[in-house]
Amino acid sequence: MESQLKEAYEKIAEYTAFYTGGDIYWTNDGAQVLCQCNDVVHVVDVDSTSCQLVIGKTKEDEEEDTIYTFSVSNKNVNVVSAHKSGLIKLWSMQDGALLKKWRSGHKGAVARLAFDIEDEYIASGGSEGIIRLWDLKHHTCTNSLRGAMGVFSVLKFHTSASQHLVFGAADDSKIRSWNFKTGKEHLIFSGHFSKVTSLNFTLDNKYMISSGRDKVLILWDLIEGKAMRTLPVYESIEGAVILPLTFKIPNFQKKLATEGIYVACAGDKGKVKVWNIQTSRLMYEQSHTLVSVASEDGGLAVTNLLFNEKCNALGVVTADHNIIIHNLETFDCVKQMIGFSDEILDLIFVNKHEDHIVVATNSPDLKYYNLETMNCQIIKGHTDIVLSLACFPTKPDLFVSCSKDNSVRLWTVNSNNTVICVGVGTKHTASVGSVFTTQISEAFFVSAGQDNCLKIWAVPKTFALGEERIKSIRSELAHQMDINCVAVSPNDKMIATGSQDKTAKLWSQDLSLLGILKGHRRGVWCVKFSPVDQVVATCSADCSIKLWSIADLSCLKTFEGHESSVLKIEFLTKGQQIISSGADGLLKLWNIKTSECKMSLDNHDGKVWSLAINKDETLIITGGSDSKLVKWKDVTVERKEALAKERERIVLEEQNLTNLVHDKKYVKALIIALRLERPLHALKIINKLLLAHQNLNDVLDKLNQTQKEVLTKFAMEWNTNSKSYYAAQERSYVNLLATLVKAQQTRVASCAGAAFLNDIGEKQLSVIVEFSRDVGVLRTARTFPYLPQSRLKMSPKWRLIISLVLVTVDYVRGQAIKPSNQSLDTLDSTLSVPNVVIRRREPSAVPCPKSSVTAEVGSS
Repeated sequence: MESQLKEAYEKIAEYTAFYTGGDIYWTNDGAQVLCQCNDVVHVVDVDSTSCQLVIGKTKEDEEEDTIYTFSVSNKNVNVVSAHKSGLIKLWSMQDGALLKKWRSGHKGAVARLAFDIEDEYIASGGSEGIIRLWDLKHHTCTNSLRGAMGVFSVLKFHTSASQHLVFGAADDSKIRSWNFKTGKEHLIFSGHFSKVTSLNFTLDNKYMISSGRDKVLILWDLIEGKAMRTLPVYESIEGAVILPLTFKIPNFQKKLATEGIYVACAGDKGKVKVWNIQTSRLMYEQSHTLVSVASEDGGLAVTNLLFNEKCNALGVVTADHNIIIHNLETFDCVKQMIGFSDEILDLIFVNKHEDHIVVATNSPDLKYYNLETMNCQIIKGHTDIVLSLACFPTKPDLFVSCSKDNSVRLWTVNSNNTVICVGVGTKHTASVGSVFTTQISEAFFVSAGQDNCLKIWAVPKTFALGEERIKSIRSELAHQMDINCVAVSPNDKMIATGSQDKTAKLWSQDLSLLGILKGHRRGVWCVKFSPVDQVVATCSADCSIKLWSIADLSCLKTFEGHESSVLKIEFLTKGQQIISSGADGLLKLWNIKTSECKMSLDNHDGKVWSLAINKDETLIITGGSDSKLVKWKDVTVERKEALAKERERIVLEEQNLTNLVHDKKYVKALIIALRLERPLHALKIINKLLLAHQNLNDVLDKLNQTQKEVLTKFAMEWNTNSKSYYAAQERSYVNLLATLVKAQQTRVASCAGAAFLNDIGEKQLSVIVEFSRDVGVLRTARTFPYLPQSRLKMSPKWRLIISLVLVTVDYVRGQAIKPSNQSLDTLDSTLSVPNVVIRRREPSAVPCPKSSVTAEVGSS
């Protein structure tokens, strides 16, 4: 049974936020979108929703330099970004390389950037109302365009290169155009009374259409600068695009007028509308939208509208950072991309094959993901944040949700793989924090929340069309404080609840109290029944997990290891193990029998609220406050097989090592000993080579860099033992040290009696040794390793320093220095090493000269 226990899970996929608000662009071929995400720009593949490239940060950047805005060249070759540091940076869109950076010259932040139609100029609009023109070929500022007031909201070049015009709108709500060659103001378009949100030019370059938060679309004559038509749309518009005349309006039989100008726009109502702006006629209004209406007056529902002519598709960017792509002919939703989920509060596997998950985030909408493609469907129904989810094991296409809107909802996945709400329960009087379903039937489900009530809901045997009212068949005031969790036993006979009042309670099916579990010092976050034993597990904000006996309500075991609140637990391996997630961002796997934490997984940057396991326990998915969805795969079998193969390989290598030593093939044997990291075998081989009077230099020359470093590490340890120091202080070994130091490109300076060693190895191991004596004093240190009977016992730091000192003299002077008879007391004063004791000792293992000196140096 022990062999069935899980021992290892590894991350196989991670899905993080790629759009947190700000600018967004769709490439000409429709394959990618570029999204602003915190302090970088993500290049996201539309089909797979995976981030292919990150632009905005280099390896040399030590501090975050937040991107305020960015723009993409018309040929999709370069990206330009404006940063908090006041720099404008030009990037390659192919590999994300930084091509050029320069000071913006603006007094404040840069609010908008734009490329001209031929990608030869960049315009930067500042918060002080000035536009600066940058020549990309000569890397100079060619003009400063003045006249606007406040922060620029829109900046765009005219689509005709011969016009040399750039348009901008700032806080004064006026649209201005400048000739960027001469720097003179061309025309002023006055008509909006609130923030201008978009500018678009017709193909013939005669007209311009602007939208604003003053709830109008305006058609402008570009030659005279006059408004030809002002169209009220009765909602604040955040995005508008001009559609081609070839586009077909869904469910519209008549042929479109060839002279019309058709504009698609979207605003705070969350619906896309198509207008013929020349006739002021509404041609199409979206009937079913996936965008939530703005929650308050002046709020946002849609933040941008994107059109891709090659794909014949319209992209709606929502205020909650979703990108919804519609086919323009049918207006069907073909893709939903979730740019930022905020906190992931719960998730469950659904469907028979468990190939989909439902995710509850800090939003009223549920997200229904295909696990293979991570394509998402947004499920609407709740009116406030969804807090908990539960699926019926016997009918995996039926699941329940609960929300802060005081309701529970019953959902089903139909044959078209579409999620439909089939029932609503509204008997709670406060936020509903937890739901759980029956395990061996679909008879009922339970819920609990901030009204301190535990409720049982009857599940209808058949579902009518529409949202049916679900009946609450039992209700009980279960706790004195908020109920955080609820669970149903494997046989559906018992119910468990956990509360902020630090207790868990057991209930029968008729909600009569069976017992109270007391012992936690803080609120209980999760409660689970064991699938096989009469045991309940609870986890709490006191950082512990407790196992309770149902029979006598006693605490059987306590598991401690999390550094913060334990938020979620699940049983694994037929109740033999528990996996937990916590506010410390860790997942921990516990063996119940031994009370041992078998494994800790660390991939989240915040609280891990959600934890879902598929039926065969091969896949775990976690989600947390860092907006990450992480897939973990059970690799216990693979690890055991790999470990068995590694053990077999080591046995064969060790046998080969023994055979080579027996055949006196010491060089090959030494290489194997170093590869296996066997210091004792390596020492024996070195001693055999010394006894055979074989030149170690020839042996060391046959080692590669890694093997030499391993041998150096072994020698430092041998140098601390009287039985092995001789092999460590062989002159050939000192030459090896010199080779290693030179290979690491050590910087050595020598001037007027001072020498410095810098950057030895990694930066954190850098050693700087300064000598105040002349080179003659250093000779004392130089002689130290050539005393073959000396035994140096000191801390690794001082062993490294002395070894480097000895090598440095060879490196600086370029000549061999003969042993000196000066006292080792000089070495003590030079290195300032305390507790130097000098005594004589005769080794017995290896032949050496008669005179010997042993120095022991205590750790500093």
